Amino acid sequence: MKNYGAEFLRNVALMAHGGAGKTSLAEAMLFASKATSRLGRVDDGTSIMDYDPEEVRRQISINTSLAPIEWKNHKVNILDTPGYFDFAGDVVAAARVADSALIVVCASSGVEVGTEKAWDYADAEQLPRTVFINKMDRENANFDRVVEQLRDFFGPQVVPVQLPIGSAETFSGIVDLTKMKAFDKTGKAMDIPADMQDAVEAARDALMEAVSVTDDELMMKYLEGEPLTDDEIVKALRIGTQSGDVIPVLCGSASQNIGIDLLLDHLVGCAPSPVGREVPGTLKDEEVTVSSSDNALCALVFKTMADPYVGKLTLFRVFSGTIKSDSTVFNSRTGRDERIGQLFVIKGKEQIAVSELGAGDIGAVAKLQDVTTNDTLTSKDRPVKLVPIAFPSPSMTMAVAPKAQGDEDKIGSGLARLSEEDPTFKVEKSFETGQTLISGMGDLHLEIMCNRLKSKFGVEVELTTPMVPYREAIRGRAKVEGKHKKQSGGRGQYGHVWLELEPAAPDQEERLVFVDAIFGGAVPRQYIPAVEKGLWEILDEGVLAGYPVEKIKVTLFDGSYHAVDSSEMAFKIATHMAFKKGFMEANPILLEPIMNVEVRVPEAFMGDVMGDMNKRRGRILGMEPDGKHQVIKAQVPMAEMFRYAIDLRSMTQGRGSFGIKFSHYEEVPAQIAEQIVAERRKEE
Repeated sequence: MKNYGAEFLRNVALMAHGGAGKTSLAEAMLFASKATSRLGRVDDGTSIMDYDPEEVRRQISINTSLAPIEWKNHKVNILDTPGYFDFAGDVVAAARVADSALIVVCASSGVEVGTEKAWDYADAEQLPRTVFINKMDRENANFDRVVEQLRDFFGPQVVPVQLPIGSAETFSGIVDLTKMKAFDKTGKAMDIPADMQDAVEAARDALMEAVSVTDDELMMKYLEGEPLTDDEIVKALRIGTQSGDVIPVLCGSASQNIGIDLLLDHLVGCAPSPVGREVPGTLKDEEVTVSSSDNALCALVFKTMADPYVGKLTLFRVFSGTIKSDSTVFNSRTGRDERIGQLFVIKGKEQIAVSELGAGDIGAVAKLQDVTTNDTLTSKDRPVKLVPIAFPSPSMTMAVAPKAQGDEDKIGSGLARLSEEDPTFKVEKSFETGQTLISGMGDLHLEIMCNRLKSKFGVEVELTTPMVPYREAIRGRAKVEGKHKKQSGGRGQYGHVWLELEPAAPDQEERLVFVDAIFGGAVPRQYIPAVEKGLWEILDEGVLAGYPVEKIKVTLFDGSYHAVDSSEMAFKIATHMAFKKGFMEANPILLEPIMNVEVRVPEAFMGDVMGDMNKRRGRILGMEPDGKHQVIKAQVPMAEMFRYAIDLRSMTQGRGSFGIKFSHYEEVPAQIAEQIVAERRKEE
């Protein structure tokens, strides 16, 4: 594949609700441009873009797939993104490195929640966009209804530049409103059907009105009733598309390969090139911008993948300069040089070797040692750091346990590798419960990660609900004695303490405040550290249900010793005995972690979400508007939040999102605490 200058490049992210036909459209574009000799099909498992075993099995996109195609002396880099919400991280990354978005909408399903989310991602990166209404050959396909929905949701700048000839089983071609020409299923020119003349004239007039906003002279010409020429419409459409003032709507059928040539013509003619795009970054703590006209190399790593044959594969977009095979680049995060081997462009799973990649292009390189997603590869004399991609935070956490003994190390290293590939997948070891916790965007995300762990690293795990890291505390006071006395031949053991246990003061930050109140040597100086050490040991073990003890104050105020039989161990044991007894006498309680939760939902779902919060023992702290949404702030026990990602998606038809952070510990209601203690003792 030859090198193309930035003005001849088009980086296009395909975005949509799951099932709208993005991958089928990408396959049709590959076939139409002769980048492949057969039309791959998702249903048959022959897709070039969906090649991961999980994608083939489930018939959905899980990763963003890349494919470069050549069309009329231009190169179009297609980024086929997943449509399911669990894989939103890949969509966000693709939006960052694309220059425009192609929003795919199903002609029968219309605007769905995934369409809205795709629009939001494009908005976040200020991407110009084009809409392709796919599946015009499908039953119940209705172009006019979908256009009306698009205009209702996204504004009057949405305007058709094509009309379908028929729909569903009668879909037989397309009318191009810019050229006032009709094309049949094979792309051959034909006369505009007589029964469509009025609709075509009305749509052409609407298109002229929409594009005339891009130029004052055109606006005057249109208002004076003078028709715009084809060339004027095409030029104004290009300007309007790139500025976002016009969002053109095209149509066709990816599975039937209808309308694909016209779509590619539109992308080459109207979608923006990388020229003129400026991306923000920092250079020695000063804010800078990078554009394709800069000479110094600046490339952003937007994805890393574990390839079974070449190892780690690093995908990047070059924003300025040129990167060459067998060269050295500088990683501005690590401050170290990285040796670049053979560069590739990626077509599905195929890697096509290239000698260099210029500004605006997208490619890959294998076996970079210390390079991760969001790193900036630069030249040493201008080490710019580009603003990182803001990946969504994980919203669901589960515990993993090995199915076979002895697999713990393999699980740990495998999960670490998988988290390197996917910034929305996190792994941590809970020091409190001892469990390995994995967090992701939803249940499907976590399930697929576990399947990858099995296929790539050969270990199987079970997913379980995480244990809640409860705490124990006291509300009352107790003065107790602990005496450890043992005589059984030889040297005996003797330790004797009196302790006072009381709740922590409101301003106490330490977990344990230990007060030495011994007078007159009742407990010798050398044994007092053993008492404090014994307290720390028992704090971790817990008393009520085996959970760590939260903040407490303990005073050692009396005791006794034996000149021969006393020892540090004897005083530790006596301390344990006294503490356990005193803790149970001092009105023990169970504490649970309380989380700060912010839920962002459309207003229509407010009642359901707030009612559900109350069922989860949550406290609503307040609400505030955020654009078209409302943000509900609440505090909710951690125990009630493990499956919230699934429940919120169900309640809000996928339109809700939430963030969660630890806040503090609070007492568990007595009835629930009794159940927890009983279950814990049963386990032990």
